[in-house]
Amino acid sequence: MIPLCIPEVKGNEWKYVKECIDTNWVSSVGSYVNLFEEKFAEYVKAEKAVVTMNGTAALQLALITLGIGEGDEVILPSMTFISPVNTIKYVGAVPVFCDSCRDTFVMDAEKIEELITPKTKAIMPVHIYGHPVDMDKLMEIANKYNLYVIEDATEALGSTYKGNMLGTIGHIGAFSFNGNKLITTGAGGMLVTQNTEYGERAKFLSTQTKVVTENKAFYHPEVGYNFRMPNLLAAFGVAQLENVEEYLKVKIENAKYYNELLKDVKGITLPVEKEWAENCYWLYSVMVEDEYGITRDELIAKLKEEGIESRPFFMAVHEMPPYKDCKHGDMSITKELCNKGINLPSSVSLTKEQIEEVCKVIRKYSK
Repeated sequence: MIPLCIPEVKGNEWKYVKECIDTNWVSSVGSYVNLFEEKFAEYVKAEKAVVTMNGTAALQLALITLGIGEGDEVILPSMTFISPVNTIKYVGAVPVFCDSCRDTFVMDAEKIEELITPKTKAIMPVHIYGHPVDMDKLMEIANKYNLYVIEDATEALGSTYKGNMLGTIGHIGAFSFNGNKLITTGAGGMLVTQNTEYGERAKFLSTQTKVVTENKAFYHPEVGYNFRMPNLLAAFGVAQLENVEEYLKVKIENAKYYNELLKDVKGITLPVEKEWAENCYWLYSVMVEDEYGITRDELIAKLKEEGIESRPFFMAVHEMPPYKDCKHGDMSITKELCNKGINLPSSVSLTKEQIEEVCKVIRKYSK
């Protein structure tokens, strides 16, 4: 089986994790926690980074840090992994769904303003599959209406918008280190911000708002959260981060090779990279159009028969039971993307021969 996207572990992971075990610093206090935050902030060029137990926690922490809560509306795309939508619910706020762009698959910044009401408190762009949302347009709207911007960059580590790392353009950004991401800690996430006050507030909230008194007792002045990452996982993350540029280079080269092999296949629409964007190509994603020989789901089945794992685009969240009553605009593009989009194998360890094998199957069923 050629997997969809699996981790690459080839550096100092065992060395750093073993150090944690040998010194008994395995829990949420330890030098690697601070080091991972410092190194990650340095890599994305953020003022502050706060490590969390997963990307979902980072998004929820961002909402809490910015005071978004009961009855507030947050605008985000419907075609996304459900995590950012759920975090809005966790804090008592209300998701409002925006349509996506046909070419880049991300939320359409031109359709945001029509969804804004007096209850709107924030916009949450999701840089789906690695391509940036049009952040200039989005920030223009956010500034006009005095809205917060929380970037879900969980799938976009290494991607940039006009030279700026995603996750650092809005007020707060969030990343994921799940096993299928560019770098992994097994489970983990990171909140980043250019606002030191937000960063310190997020760190305080994420560690149970713990204040250590003079006699070493714990005092908690307000409700806090246990969103901490263990030192063991942070050590793993430090090792992974040492190879992030190499992994990113491989992802981009593999996407170019896919493009070359699939560019003349009738009915397959290749991913677009805007002139202002640098895509990390977390997952290489294409559209299976009506003029292709079989449907998207039939292609998924054919690939599986050949030992190739693939996955359809995320389903539209606004059509799912917990969110079907939420407000949204025209979602015609979202519906089309969800019905026709497919993610192809994208592991860092993917070989050129495996890419050729995937493309051979795709070409086989084109009219």
